[in-house]
Amino acid sequence: MPVTARLSQLFYERLGEQIANELVDWFNQVDATYRSDLREINELNFARFDAKLEQRLAELRAELNAKMDGLAWQLNGKLDRVVAEHAFAQQDAKIDRGLEQVRTALEKGLKEQTRWMFVAWATILIPIIGLWMRR
Repeated sequence: MPVTARLSQLFYERLGEQIANELVDWFNQVDATYRSDLREINELNFARFDAKLEQRLAELRAELNAKMDGLAWQLNGKLDRVVAEHAFAQQDAKIDRGLEQVRTALEKGLKEQTRWMFVAWATILIPIIGLWMRR
């Protein structure tokens, strides 16, 4: 006979059915209270995580935009000097192609980074939902 069945049987024999039932009801109430508290804590933690994630993404976007603007200014300055000094249309076209390649590479990197961020977020969210559904 399993331990829990023997323990349950001993409770009912020694305490009586009414007291054992009240004890079981009390344990069930405590369990429900702890589960609701845990659910609230998990929801608060997820809200904090989501807010921090949004903040960090905004900071990352601002930082990348600032760096891209700085690079664009540098490239524009160099381009102006080259065009003014040599007036080579071919160099202008090469720089434009280089800028497009840089933009394409940055966009590709940001897309990949965003995808991995969502994978990480989903990986964290799946166990949270599993715990919530388990209740």
